Amino acid sequence: MADRLEAMSIFVAVVDCGSFSGAARRLGVPLATISRKVGELEAHLGARLLARSTRKLSPTEAGQSYLAACRRILEQVVEAERAAAGEYATPKGDLVITAPIVFGRLHVLPVVAAFLAAYPEIHVRLALSDRWVHLLDDHVDVAVRVGALSDGGLMAMGLGSVHRVVCASPSYLAVRGIPHHPKDLADHDCVSFDALASGKSWLFREGEADLSVVVQSRLIVNTAEAAVDAARAGAGLTQVLSYQAADAVRAGALVVVLRTFEPPALPVSLIHAGQGALPLKLRAFLDFARPRLGQRLGETFPPFAANSHRG
Repeated sequence: MADRLEAMSIFVAVVDCGSFSGAARRLGVPLATISRKVGELEAHLGARLLARSTRKLSPTEAGQSYLAACRRILEQVVEAERAAAGEYATPKGDLVITAPIVFGRLHVLPVVAAFLAAYPEIHVRLALSDRWVHLLDDHVDVAVRVGALSDGGLMAMGLGSVHRVVCASPSYLAVRGIPHHPKDLADHDCVSFDALASGKSWLFREGEADLSVVVQSRLIVNTAEAAVDAARAGAGLTQVLSYQAADAVRAGALVVVLRTFEPPALPVSLIHAGQGALPLKLRAFLDFARPRLGQRLGETFPPFAANSHRG
């Protein structure tokens, strides 16, 4: 069984590194051993696990299923060893957390800093990215997700919700006028954040019906910060998530418009892949972060009532 676990670890390393040589360097194992162990594993299973391309190795369809199983098994072994070593008596070890860039910087980072102060034997790697991260494949313990969850196999804890909002600088609105209906956007310059919309149309809600409106995106950017900065500079109207524009709105640098046409709120969730008994470090973070992130959401959203134009 020990040989099988070693072969699983080698297989996972090969996939993560994209090559036998990379896995050999990471594990400090001879290249011949890496190749032999993977070959023996494929022979034992009677299935091809890896496909070779001109640039790297990648798992076959059978390899992808086996990879997920290997990760689960190896994680269970690690957790058993940690329990035997006493980690379940005191929260300790490493946690990998991911969150959207702006939400992570504004809200997750302060909570993580407080968590580290409360649990000195835990170390955190916080990865901020607007990319949809796969928890198992990317070795992530917990993630903050904004939007509907598509993977029913994950455990989710609701934190609150956020909204899509349209905003612009007071100077832009003074010159170009305030839109009173989404269709009025045809007469305006727009700044689109391509992670939220296609750059060609924005989503609204009119009564009980969804409303997709084509906009003139004179500028398309790939980060929410850039969209907010461009709107502050007077480049046009932008549609972002409420927390992404909150600071600029509170400062009076942006004004929210078309509030009565906002689409349904998007849920914010804290998700993890663990089921059953959780490592104490993960349980400690979930218990610590959930009420604090929920409170920050409650205090922050919606912050626009006094500085918006309902049109």
